[in-house]
Amino acid sequence: MLASQITLTPLSATILIFLAVLAGNRYRRVWKAEGPRWQLWLFGLIAAAALLTLGFVPMTPG
Repeated sequence: MLASQITLTPLSATILIFLAVLAGNRYRRVWKAEGPRWQLWLFGLIAAAALLTLGFVPMTPG
């Protein structure tokens, strides 16, 4: 089954953490500046997707 074959390597997990932190930081800056809503959605969805992926996709030992 395809779902059992999907795993994260330590490098890809590190990249996802970095991406989530950057997107969350940008989300906060746009929110504080009362910027455009589309940017809030964009950065919020990127951060949420990265964190959900980290939470639910298993990582291979490396």
